[in-house]
Amino acid sequence: MSAGPYADALLAGIAASTPGVGLDEVPELMSRVDRKYIVTTTIMTRVAAEMGDRFHVLRIEGRRQFRYTSTYFDTPELLTFHQHRQDRRRRFKLRTRTYLDGGGQWLELKLSGARGSTDKHRIPYDGVPSATLTPEALDFVRDTLLSRLHLVAPETLGPVLATDYKRVTLIDRAGGARVTCDTGLVCRDGYDSRPARGDLVLLESKSVDGKGLIDKVLRGLGVRPVSVSKYCIAVAALRGLPANRWRPVLHRYLDHRPGRRRAHDGRWVEVGWTGTGRLPGSRPWPEHRLAAECRPGPAR
Repeated sequence: MSAGPYADALLAGIAASTPGVGLDEVPELMSRVDRKYIVTTTIMTRVAAEMGDRFHVLRIEGRRQFRYTSTYFDTPELLTFHQHRQDRRRRFKLRTRTYLDGGGQWLELKLSGARGSTDKHRIPYDGVPSATLTPEALDFVRDTLLSRLHLVAPETLGPVLATDYKRVTLIDRAGGARVTCDTGLVCRDGYDSRPARGDLVLLESKSVDGKGLIDKVLRGLGVRPVSVSKYCIAVAALRGLPANRWRPVLHRYLDHRPGRRRAHDGRWVEVGWTGTGRLPGSRPWPEHRLAAECRPGPAR
């Protein structure tokens, strides 16, 4: 691991020394190009120095670093996971996102768009358990998938896992771009959890054309984008499924010690990321257990 400061503390320091702006000054960028990077604390320090005063930091009620919890939904056969693993052109992810330090809760549907763009649709979801899909939520999912991707929504969507993390959001003062900096990621599903390494930062550049300042700075430092999805690497790690193109990131980013799970017949089974430890049964984790456990929790 890096000998530098742990990522949480480093991002808190960067945020504290950066001029703040309110939420109303942050570009929404619901349709955008995303590029993701995993960097060490050493590289993050250099990135902050290179960006200088070109960025502001999101500030809400005095806070500049925020805790998030997301609960992801999928079918019993993990349809959306396999669509992403196979790089299907028309695909989606569905989650509730809870802003633990203010900002409420939202139901978010992320669609894969043309030429690698991301199209995000969301509705307010306050007052609803984060692992529950209401009839109104299902109508929103059906209508959006049909109108935007010409897809029929699956009928068996249920909670699969949750992720907790902390985020600092930097906004390009020139407008039209921002970068999120995530630390302290923990993936959990009611039976097990996997933390990310404490000395790494997951950066996500969000811009209209994929040519944000942060992308230029990282290229100059020899850092290239990576293929990573919090949901997909969490599924691979927690369920022992093949990670394919995410495998290098998964091994670098998450704690990859093998774990043990109780199968339907009561046996304990070793699970890892090769797929050889997959538990028997078409529905490995009871939905009621997930609904109880995939609720907002502290970001660690």
